[in-house]
Amino acid sequence: MPSNDARILRGAAIPTAVAGIIAMVISFAVAGGKGLLGALFGTLLVMAFFSSGQVALDRLTRSNPHIMMAAALLVYTTQILLVGIVLAVFKNTELFNRQAFAFTLLGCALIWTGFQVRGALKAKTFYVNPDASENKADKPSDKGRQQ
Repeated sequence: MPSNDARILRGAAIPTAVAGIIAMVISFAVAGGKGLLGALFGTLLVMAFFSSGQVALDRLTRSNPHIMMAAALLVYTTQILLVGIVLAVFKNTELFNRQAFAFTLLGCALIWTGFQVRGALKAKTFYVNPDASENKADKPSDKGRQQ
């Protein structure tokens, strides 16, 4: 994984983990042990799905960076679809507090996405290859240009 991508992944994972810990403390105070378990499950679900999505995006675009936007949309749509499937499976569970799970899941997903966007905007990613050798024949000439 390139260092920019690893930095973006860390930049999103750390605030999400902190938010998850805060959500666990609040859920434990409000709903007890089942609230703590629901918040823990929500945090782990977001961190697992979204970090694996970042790794999958890196692998998909490593050999062909031109498909970055299409691959990113595909990965994000798949993540949201999988989260929806998990929500449907655990719709009537009594293993943990569903409200703590849902609010933690939503909050952590928003925090992850926000910090991932922030990291991508702050990354110094080149749009052109600065190491490419310059050929005079490849440059457009200034002949015929009006001044």
